[in-house]
Amino acid sequence: MAVQVRRGDPSVFQPPHRWESMSELQQLHDQMERVMENVWSPLGGTNGGAWTPYVDIEETEDAWIVEAEVPGVERKDINVELRDSELAITGEIKQKERKGILRRRTRRTGRFEYRVTLPGQADAEQIEANLHEGVLRVRVPKRDRARPRRIEVKAA
Repeated sequence: MAVQVRRGDPSVFQPPHRWESMSELQQLHDQMERVMENVWSPLGGTNGGAWTPYVDIEETEDAWIVEAEVPGVERKDINVELRDSELAITGEIKQKERKGILRRRTRRTGRFEYRVTLPGQADAEQIEANLHEGVLRVRVPKRDRARPRRIEVKAA
């Protein structure tokens, strides 16, 4: 007995899937960075080794917004600095006191560091950093671009 196979309707146009090469390459880079971090740091960075938090960077018309996941960190244990166009976020998540026997640990503690070079000039005086529910949000305003200015021509 023959089994009938149903194929897609050839009269319906289906556009080809667009390959987003840069986003896929960035994802691959991020995954490889995490793998190497887990290979070279003791217990995957959970034993006090330096590690890098997950970060999103969004560029708007007037600023860069950097959001870093730092669960369990306190405001006093975070340092945000801007030097030239390099933004550095460093800090420490302290291990909490335990009364019982710790049977398993996968949450990260210890020093963390994230650095990024911004693609333009930043207004260092207007930077804002807020910590809310384990997410650090840093807003780095862009410098005002040179605006055209009308120059009056005077008689000599």
